[in-house]
Amino acid sequence: MAKYESSIKQIAASQAAVYTKLSDLSNLQVLKEKLNDPAAVERIKASGKVTDEQLEKARKQLHTLSFTTDTLSVEIPPIGKITIQITERQPQQMVKFEATQSPVPVKFWIQVLPTGESSSKMKLTLDASLNPFIKMMVEKPLKEGLERVADALSMIPYDQE
Repeated sequence: MAKYESSIKQIAASQAAVYTKLSDLSNLQVLKEKLNDPAAVERIKASGKVTDEQLEKARKQLHTLSFTTDTLSVEIPPIGKITIQITERQPQQMVKFEATQSPVPVKFWIQVLPTGESSSKMKLTLDASLNPFIKMMVEKPLKEGLERVADALSMIPYDQE
């Protein structure tokens, strides 16, 4: 198994608020809605954290996402549909996931720790069964993708409904 970790992301929301949002994947539906809201898109652009190209790519990718409380499915060309399911919840601290539809076995988890009453930090870890040849080809994109997911999750307004 190859293990990859994101950098630690600071979040301006309590550990409880972050855990509550991430432990129910249907809460992420707000991301799709925000990228279809012109005012929200302008705020994202104004933050300077995302280029227009990255924003458009995210919009296209989010368009293929579907959510339930325990699953997230995404269409990734040329791989096809990948479904990720929550396999374990440790209240306030961690949510573990496993790919149920994927070309390779993948597990990942999100750890959330408090840094204050209304702030926390998050780290994502991904564990994938990759043969050495495949690992050489996908290691860099996996690391970059994990970091982008961590960045996106750190920007969610966790204290808002």
